Amino acid sequence: MALWMEEGSNPLTESEKADLDAISAIKESAALELKEKGNEFVRLGRKHYSDAIDCYTRAINQKVLSNSENSVLFANRAHVNLLLGNYRRALNDAEEAINLCPTNIKAIYRAAKASLSLNLLDEAKSYCVSGIKCDPNNVEIKKIEEQIDSLKSEQEQREAQVRKAIAEAEKLVSAIVHRGLKIGKATYQELTGLRKPVLDKNNILHWPVLLLYAEVMSSDFIEDFCETDMFSAHLDMMFSEGCPPLPWDVENKYTREAVELYYEVGSGICLSKVNIIRHLLEGTAASNAENLVLDEKDAIECSNHDTSANEGSSKWIKVNEKRTLHDVLKAPNCLIPGIPVFYVVWRNSKFYKDFKAGRWGPPS
Repeated sequence: MALWMEEGSNPLTESEKADLDAISAIKESAALELKEKGNEFVRLGRKHYSDAIDCYTRAINQKVLSNSENSVLFANRAHVNLLLGNYRRALNDAEEAINLCPTNIKAIYRAAKASLSLNLLDEAKSYCVSGIKCDPNNVEIKKIEEQIDSLKSEQEQREAQVRKAIAEAEKLVSAIVHRGLKIGKATYQELTGLRKPVLDKNNILHWPVLLLYAEVMSSDFIEDFCETDMFSAHLDMMFSEGCPPLPWDVENKYTREAVELYYEVGSGICLSKVNIIRHLLEGTAASNAENLVLDEKDAIECSNHDTSANEGSSKWIKVNEKRTLHDVLKAPNCLIPGIPVFYVVWRNSKFYKDFKAGRWGPPS
């Protein structure tokens, strides 16, 4: 009997040939029946999709159908996997269907749809082009192609925005490094938000500056402090007679003559170029960029920059108001915590004595 023949061996008698033909016919009939059952399960709805996949799989495994018929089975299984959200499996099945029958328009459509769902836009576009060649009037494939073109356009715009943001951040870091400035980990981000310095067309840095009134821990901002500006110019404006007093300074103690500015000397570590760039990219289109290409040495923390105060010196350094912002920031002991932070104190208060003596520190 042909049933007992070894796989791959040739039938020797007419009887064996007849048996094999009969077996093949039975398998073919079973495969076609499984295909129809699968189609019926699809029509019955989502609860029966797994049964449909099982039927299509069993039909394929009969290995008796023609390439075009098997192509239909793979395309049908791709359709069910699409409905289930199994996009990778759907794409694999659609590709198998196309390999068996390159003109299977349903398989091409499902390959394009699965690729689109996997955000494989170039692959999806390629399938659409192939599909339209096979069927120039296929409305569904043209709809998918329109979606892909729109998404590719958006993607190109995002990529352009990312490149621009990275280029601007790298240019800004170069300006910071060229000036010998040191950037440390950002502090008071609940106050500073995503404020960052700006480099203008004349290669001049403009910093947002946070002012902290240490005694009451209230804050204020100088949104645009040009690096070439002297502190006195901004203080004269902030505490001029024409400006209203600070809302919490009911006794109007914080006058132009009575305030002093200080910055804190800590023992922080200067960030690497890569980490400074990542900080500058926060809130931009490139905030999650992973392809920053810099020299290996740029990724190393600048640990050789010790910003701690000299032994016996104060933790707080008084700002000379006649100096520019750049002059103060480039001091060897100045580490900029993201953006410049200066503490405003009233020299006639008891707090001032504690502050100067190092008996006060900002809340952690």
